[in-house]
Amino acid sequence: MSSNKHENYELLNLLGYGLAKFNNQFIKQFGFSTKTIFYDSLVKKGIASTASTIKNRQDLFDPFFDNGRKGWWQKGDAYIHRKIFIDSLFGDLDVNSFAEIVKLYIGGKFEISEKDKIKPILKSKFKQLQITGNEAESFFIHNFTKIQPFESGILEDARFLGDGYDFQIQVMSKYYLAEVKGLRTGKGSIRLTINEFNKAKEYQDYYALIVVSNLQEIPKVTTVFNPIGKIDFEKNIISQKQIFFNTKHIQW
Repeated sequence: MSSNKHENYELLNLLGYGLAKFNNQFIKQFGFSTKTIFYDSLVKKGIASTASTIKNRQDLFDPFFDNGRKGWWQKGDAYIHRKIFIDSLFGDLDVNSFAEIVKLYIGGKFEISEKDKIKPILKSKFKQLQITGNEAESFFIHNFTKIQPFESGILEDARFLGDGYDFQIQVMSKYYLAEVKGLRTGKGSIRLTINEFNKAKEYQDYYALIVVSNLQEIPKVTTVFNPIGKIDFEKNIISQKQIFFNTKHIQW
């Protein structure tokens, strides 16, 4: 990144979400009695440069919760994709479990007692939060009908298939494949796997590369149909060693 403005992007979003959704119950999970003291503690730990930075992040999420505060209501739904993404991972958590996620993100800057031991599944969800592609995919799922010609399309999730595309969109009798990539800023390199490259080559104009850029601000969607025919890709070979553990031949 070019500046420190979004150095703690994911963490600031979690803090804003937690403060907007759970209010003072959230800060009590960290042992604080007021938001002012909580903000000051986060500033001292280097998580934000000023207390206003954290308050602003709460203001961003306030309009999306029925908490009696308007926050940045004038922004409309410009930032709702952040709430939707966090909801998809942690929306069903109570204040205690959500605070565990934030403590995990902060790491050693807050002491975690035995009673606050992080559940394995929360650790797994925490890892998903850090993957830019996941946030981009969430944004696409909720906005794909704004892309021509997908307006009346039916979306099917194919990510678990691992066959070179993330989604299939049926539009009347046509089937489009979409591969979604995410970038925090407005520019960056996009990488296709061999499966994705071959599938794009096979489907050509019915294969769409969806790049969701500028995720740290207001996302921008760039759609490229037949990306192999329109973008230059450089072949890179990365050798990876895979390790397996096998049992002996056992009667099960």
